Amino acid sequence: METVSRHGEKAREILLDAAEELFARYGIDAVSNRKIAEHAGTANHSAIKYHFGSRQDLLEAMLQRAMDGMRRCRASLPSAAGGPEASLRELVTVQALPWVYSFDALDHPSWRAQFLYQARLHPELPSIVGDSLRAEVLDAAAQGRAIREFEGIPEVVVKSRALILGPMFLGLCAQYERTVNDGRQRGNWESVGYFLVDSMVGMLAAPSTAPADFMAFGDD
Repeated sequence: METVSRHGEKAREILLDAAEELFARYGIDAVSNRKIAEHAGTANHSAIKYHFGSRQDLLEAMLQRAMDGMRRCRASLPSAAGGPEASLRELVTVQALPWVYSFDALDHPSWRAQFLYQARLHPELPSIVGDSLRAEVLDAAAQGRAIREFEGIPEVVVKSRALILGPMFLGLCAQYERTVNDGRQRGNWESVGYFLVDSMVGMLAAPSTAPADFMAFGDD
């Protein structure tokens, strides 16, 4: 029974890997379940239904796998990095670097960042990276925590900038992953991570020159 269970888990992982690559390369809606099964090397064209139940269940399993990988990497960071007295840089770092480290931990070639970028564009899927990146910033602002870098910046501008974090972060990670896969870059994900932290902190803390009637992205 244990052997059967291990075989089933291995088959699921192969299907997840195949779907991640195809979705990353061609987009989620452009790839059929049959194509995923063929790319995974199985003659069972109903493999997705058998192992996951539905296509939506497959996508949710892929997002969960990405989240699990990120959380394992986050566990290695200092526990105080995102504490109540954290600076803006610490808040951004504790959210961004675990994602970068999780991409770095994947076998080459990897497709995770590119898949998550495609998932971000899909109307029926949550933006898990964008949500996690902006959550600390918006939660800190909502709780009235003193973030020195936000002094003098209207709250509506902070909220709007926080919404840009996900596309900004994932866009560069997906592009970098693609260039590493193509051999145009030597993988140095940690440097990419700190470059992104610097860029996001700079964007969030930049002086605001927007007019008083600025309309925030997604503001209610």
